[in-house]
Amino acid sequence: MPGAGVLPSPAEALPGRPQGLRVTATHAVTGNPTVPPFPAEMQMAIFGLTGHAEVVRVVFDPRKISYEELLKLFWENHDPTQGMRQQEDLGTQYRSVIYTLGPHQQAAALRSRALYQQELRERRQGDITTAIEPAGDFYYAEDRHQQYLHKVPGTSCGLKGTGVTCPVTP
Repeated sequence: MPGAGVLPSPAEALPGRPQGLRVTATHAVTGNPTVPPFPAEMQMAIFGLTGHAEVVRVVFDPRKISYEELLKLFWENHDPTQGMRQQEDLGTQYRSVIYTLGPHQQAAALRSRALYQQELRERRQGDITTAIEPAGDFYYAEDRHQQYLHKVPGTSCGLKGTGVTCPVTP
């Protein structure tokens, strides 16, 4: 089995459930659907934050917010230079990643990472370790983990940005 900073191969990974979990179908705050089918005008983005099992699928209306604006929020609201760690914790579950859905998202994510990396280097903040990969199948966590910050007021995900503004523009 690989060490804490190395992803296991498919053969080394634990098997998953044979079928997906059922989760609440409506977002508690926005009222938008959280499971397919999504309205035709909606698009999807998937981000993995530097925190245990914090992979988030965002269904958004591109007439109100662009994918590039979501990327800007992603870069500015967590520290993408942390590698596979969150404070004292170390392991693959703490890596950050952008899962892309098609060539437009892939190109936009790579472009945004390059622009943000330039800003971070100018301020001696370190190198981005966030991976950018094509999305595979998406599996929901248990319903008790969905919309956690809304369900458990006063809690915090503990994510902190670098304080550096991302120059991405839509």
